[in-house]
Amino acid sequence: MSTQEKHFDVAVIGQGPAGMTASLYTARSGLSTASFERMGPGGQMTDTEQLDNYPGFADGVSAFELAFAMSGQAARFGAQTVGEEVVELQLDASPKKIVTASGAAYTADAVILAMGAEPRPLGVEREGELAGRGVSYCATCDGGFFRDKAVAVVGGGNTAVGDVLYLARICSEVHLIHRRDALRADAVYTEPLRELSNLTMHLDSVVDALHDEEGKLSGLTLRNVKTDEASEIDVAGMFVAVGTAPKNALLAGAGLELDRGGYVVSDETGKTNIPGVFVAGDLRTKPLRQVSTAVGDGANAAQSAFEFLSLS
Repeated sequence: MSTQEKHFDVAVIGQGPAGMTASLYTARSGLSTASFERMGPGGQMTDTEQLDNYPGFADGVSAFELAFAMSGQAARFGAQTVGEEVVELQLDASPKKIVTASGAAYTADAVILAMGAEPRPLGVEREGELAGRGVSYCATCDGGFFRDKAVAVVGGGNTAVGDVLYLARICSEVHLIHRRDALRADAVYTEPLRELSNLTMHLDSVVDALHDEEGKLSGLTLRNVKTDEASEIDVAGMFVAVGTAPKNALLAGAGLELDRGGYVVSDETGKTNIPGVFVAGDLRTKPLRQVSTAVGDGANAAQSAFEFLSLS
């Protein structure tokens, strides 16, 4: 059988914590497992420098270290990584079909969808144009490019405040912009903000416009939502942390049930409305999206896939 026609018992799409856990469990159960990921292990987990709320690590754990440990553990039991972008899924076929950007085709008797979610854009004019030119959605990925420069972080949750704490160590000045009058982040994140001498907070404020010099971000126009007063700040970088949207582009026309937000509907075991198709992690409809809940989802989806194949 050629590589382009290779068949697996299970195909796992995505290598975030949900996908890596699912791959670990299916491979450990003796199922041939292909794990598809073009960017390397970790998913959104590696957008954070350190995890302090993942059980078992009293002093926290590096997100990158945890990601590679999870990936290595799945590989030890035989899960095979396919380091390509998936461009097409045929979920109603038997077996299911997966096509990658190179044109390679794979088949599997069961598919676990674990593509996760992606940062939600701010929606301000020219945001896309300046992405990678000062506008970023990952402080731990891109923060180093702005060492000793002034930057802004937009958002009020744990991710945004975590970005501030990280950037304040390497940037000359950090502006935190939040549309409400109080941050939503947990106290464990917000309390250290008081110690930052290079932090300026802009509450009740939104970004109205982006400014550039020679195609690179140079500043922002802010607007106070209560007074309608406008102000400007000079920054070289803007880090957007205003939530996520499901990575569901591959699922268009697949017949999967989605909720109003575009997340895949499933039961607690990861079963979807299509037999042999399961979902885990941030892509699934659920109230809490954390690394720990993603890991649980991955285990549940893997067990459901195992039971499905055992009865087929």
